[in-house]
Amino acid sequence: MQFDNDEIRRYSRHLILPEVGLAGQKKICSTSVVCIGAGGLGSPIAMYLAAAGIGKIGIVDFDTVDFSNLQRQIIHGTPDVGRPKSESAKDTIQRINPNVEVVLHNTRITSENAMDILAQYDIVVDGTDNFPTRYLTNDACVLLKKPNVYGSIFRFEGQASVFAPHLNGPCYRCLYPEPPPPGMVPSCAEGGVLGVLPGIVGTIQATEILKLALGKGSSLIGRLLLFNALEMKFREVRLRRDPQCPLCGENPTITKLIDYEMFCGITPEPATPTSNPDEVTVQQMKKALDTPSLGIKVIDVREPDEWQIARIDGVPLIPLGTLPKRFTELDPNQQIYIHCKSGVRSLKALYFLREQGFKYVKSVKGGINAWADEIDHNVPKY
Repeated sequence: MQFDNDEIRRYSRHLILPEVGLAGQKKICSTSVVCIGAGGLGSPIAMYLAAAGIGKIGIVDFDTVDFSNLQRQIIHGTPDVGRPKSESAKDTIQRINPNVEVVLHNTRITSENAMDILAQYDIVVDGTDNFPTRYLTNDACVLLKKPNVYGSIFRFEGQASVFAPHLNGPCYRCLYPEPPPPGMVPSCAEGGVLGVLPGIVGTIQATEILKLALGKGSSLIGRLLLFNALEMKFREVRLRRDPQCPLCGENPTITKLIDYEMFCGITPEPATPTSNPDEVTVQQMKKALDTPSLGIKVIDVREPDEWQIARIDGVPLIPLGTLPKRFTELDPNQQIYIHCKSGVRSLKALYFLREQGFKYVKSVKGGINAWADEIDHNVPKY
């Protein structure tokens, strides 16, 4: 591999580092990386890898750019709203460094395609935001003997590591043998995330990738780096490979990819949507609000900060976290409709109230987002 004069200038600050030099930069430029996700974490990862000169970057993402992404997913801009994230990411990468080969996988990564996609690359970086894909990525990397550069974020906290049993480290299952129960960990859409946080964690992941490409430094293999942005503190947890791990242990029982939705306890959506007897529509909720004589009480179980952003006149706020202390304010014999942002927390509230003896409780399907879509477009979506 020979660099022309423009490439020498482009990578000059690398070339004068003794730990990189010309030989190291050639290693970087001959390395291929696949990024699972082109969102909050994938944005800084892909952009810095492109700037550094990684030779081939694969982008796996099936989503489109939304306005709510722009607060943290810096690889996309306002004109990209509505475009496939993979295409938007490619355009940004090629503006940064046209010498990088960008391969788009505009698809959801699944047990059927993961091995074929990941086998094409030297290093895999996990920029996902859900447990089924994390376990899928981990398992495929272990089976393919590829390093898995891991990161995750939530609210003000993030973590990063490198999982690589073939390099004498643990895998993701050694750290988290079982996924949390469905709905136990809120998504960023429900819990929020500080916009700069994925930039910090993603840049750490990009750093680990460059160190792996160079074969330099002390990697995060065997270490979990934890970051708290509010406190501006890092701490580290040592990780050990679990000899009983069903994937990378002494007697593995997982030898091929499995059904990760089932493993994580997630019920697949039916091909034909079915009605849930515990749910009502926003049209039914509107009728209840417009017709007081029906005697139906509507409550909102979102957080006060969310209520400040968007609310429905006449609907009192009882945040889900306060419900165990405040449910006595409600009449167990009255019919109650519960709404939240999208219909997830309202179902949790419903199940709690049922345990307290409330018989006539319904969750509003789609929550205030559905209300904004179908009833009142003046209510902002967030």
